Amino acid sequence: GNVKGGTTVGQTDEFSLRGMGETIHVSDVHATILDQMGLDHEQLTYLHAGLDRKLTGVGGNILSGIFA
Repeated sequence: GNVKGGTTVGQTDEFSLRGMGETIHVSDVHATILDQMGLDHEQLTYLHAGLDRKLTGVGGNILSGIFA
């Protein structure tokens, strides 16, 4: 789908320094982008220091509502 223009997700304080309410982690954004590309973020790994690691780490939830 397409990204909805002008859409905001979440809220910040009056100075935009801290998230308010339910915050979104960068791993959630990664998981959402990978999902839109047709990739399973739980299965996508890379080799680092001899270990397979996930791009989204332990977390990473697909965000709904930001794509048309």
